[in-house]
Amino acid sequence: MALQFTDQTAREAIESGKPVVIDFWATWCGPCIKLGPVVEELAEKYPDVQIGKLNIDENDEIAGENRVRNIPTVLFFKDGELKERSVGLVKLSDLEAKLQSIL
Repeated sequence: MALQFTDQTAREAIESGKPVVIDFWATWCGPCIKLGPVVEELAEKYPDVQIGKLNIDENDEIAGENRVRNIPTVLFFKDGELKERSVGLVKLSDLEAKLQSIL
């Protein structure tokens, strides 16, 4: 199951240095809603990775710091740094490929 990140919990996860995947979304965003099940499936396939969603309407600090301008945007962090970025509605295989590149 995907985590529900806040700015604080996302920052803590990123600073842990472990791989972290964050889906930036909003309730009014159609493509974001369609990407939701894909992110859930990714989280189920990789239970040892912190994978979750962050609602940009409720939490905008991490989005601003990482220049998230369009949603859905999925960011991939490792060692406390942004390593990969995916923008728009994508397939599970696309997200998996980016995640594999940081594991």
